[in-house]
Amino acid sequence: MSEIELSISCTDCVRRSTPDCSDCLVSFVLGGEPAALELTTEMADVAVLLNAQGMIPRLKFHRDLSAQS
Repeated sequence: MSEIELSISCTDCVRRSTPDCSDCLVSFVLGGEPAALELTTEMADVAVLLNAQGMIPRLKFHRDLSAQS
């Protein structure tokens, strides 16, 4: 089993519920406004290749630093 390389919590993203959210890799993969996405290294590599060919949207995650204590 592969280890998780990338874990994204959409609840921490400043772009949640914006037009960027609906055109993000996470929303594309999971649909709607998902809570989170976890990718292995291999899955992340495939996502990079597919994005480079224009086949999937890019990751638009941007952590909301104001929510951290």
